[in-house]
Amino acid sequence: MGKQVLGGREKVKVAVIQASPVFMDKERTIEKACGLIEDAGKNGAELITFSESYIPGYPAYYTVGYETPPHEWTDFMIGLQDNSLQIPSEDTKALGEAAKKAGAYVVIGCNELDDRPGSRTVYNSLLFIDKYGEVMGKHRKIMPTYTERIYWGQGDASDIKVFDTEIGRIGGLICWENHMTLVRAAMIHRGEEFHIAVWPGNWKRGEEKLLVADTSEGAINCNIQALIKVHAFEAGAFVLSGCGYLDSEDFPEKWHGIRDGDHINYDWAKGGSSIVNPAGRYLAEPNFEKDAIIYAECYANQIKAVKAIFDSLGHYSRWDVAQLAIRQEGWEPEFEVSDSIRPQIDIAESDLKRISEQYEISLENLESLIEDLSNSDQN
Repeated sequence: MGKQVLGGREKVKVAVIQASPVFMDKERTIEKACGLIEDAGKNGAELITFSESYIPGYPAYYTVGYETPPHEWTDFMIGLQDNSLQIPSEDTKALGEAAKKAGAYVVIGCNELDDRPGSRTVYNSLLFIDKYGEVMGKHRKIMPTYTERIYWGQGDASDIKVFDTEIGRIGGLICWENHMTLVRAAMIHRGEEFHIAVWPGNWKRGEEKLLVADTSEGAINCNIQALIKVHAFEAGAFVLSGCGYLDSEDFPEKWHGIRDGDHINYDWAKGGSSIVNPAGRYLAEPNFEKDAIIYAECYANQIKAVKAIFDSLGHYSRWDVAQLAIRQEGWEPEFEVSDSIRPQIDIAESDLKRISEQYEISLENLESLIEDLSNSDQN
C-alpha cells in the first residue's frame, strides 16, 4: 500500500461529522456518534471524522480557575474523568462495531483517561479505528493550549503517527498542534494522504469575550482556514477539518449549573467544518449547520497533479540543507538500566600515552586502572 496513492483507489469518499455531543455524558455521546457513523456509511463514506474531544465534549469551554466555586470545580473534574474513554475498552468496542457496520475508517476526538495503573490524567486524543472495527491507534495532543492545560496531560513522541490503510495513509493533529511547524512537518514526512485536523469551534477575537464565533462567509477571520489550505498543499494531502458545535440544549440537567454560571464560554462552538484538496481548494466550504455531515470525493490524481509540481518528500526537498530529528518512542516514568547504557570509559590511545607520560604512570598500569573503574561503574 505504501507506494500507491490512496491505496490504489481512484477515489475515496470522505465525511466530516459536525455534531454536538451530549455534553459530559459519555454513553449518550457514543450512542449518538454510532448513529452518525451509520448514516455516513450508508451514504458511501469510507473515511469518517469528528471534531476535537467530541466524546464527551470540549471541557475547556468551562474556564475554571482559583476563583471557581470549589463544589463546581470538584464535580466537573470528577465528571470529566468518569466520562472519558479508556483505549481499548467497551466504549471503543461499540465505536468499532459502528465503524465495521459502516465499512469505514473512523477518526474521533475524545477525552482519554490514562491507561497507566494509578493515573487519573486525561488526554485530548484522536482515536483511529479501521473498517474492520479494530483500534489502529491513538494520538494524544502534544501541547494543550492555554487553559486546556488545566484539563489535559501532554502526549509524547509515540503519538506522531500516520496509519497506512487500504484507502491511503491517514494522520491527524489536534487544534493548534497544526501550528507546531516541526510536528506538522513530521506528519508530512510520514507521507500522509489524509490529514485530520480537529478543532473545538471556529473563532475570532471578540470585544467582550476573548473568543466569539466566526460564521462569516468563508470564515476568513479564523486562522483555521488559512492553515488547512497551506498544509494541504505542502503535504500534497486532503485535509478533513472538523469543528465543534455546542448549544445550551446540549447540556444535560446535571450540568445546567455549569452552563448557566459565570465560568463558561461556548459561544464560538458553531461549526465551520470543511474539506480541502491537495491544491488548497475547498471541496466542501465551511459549514455552520448543527448535526451536519459534510461529504467530498477525493481523487488520487489530485495528489499526483500537485506532487508533479511540489513534492515535499521528493524533488522539492533539500535534506542536505535541513533535516528534522524526531524521537521514535515516548517517555516512561521508570526503566531498567542495562549494561549497554551504563557509562563506559573510552580513551583514545594517543590520550593514554599522554596521560601516562604526564603523570609518570606506566601504560600497563593506566590501562588496568581504567578497566577497574569501568567494572566498578557496572556493579
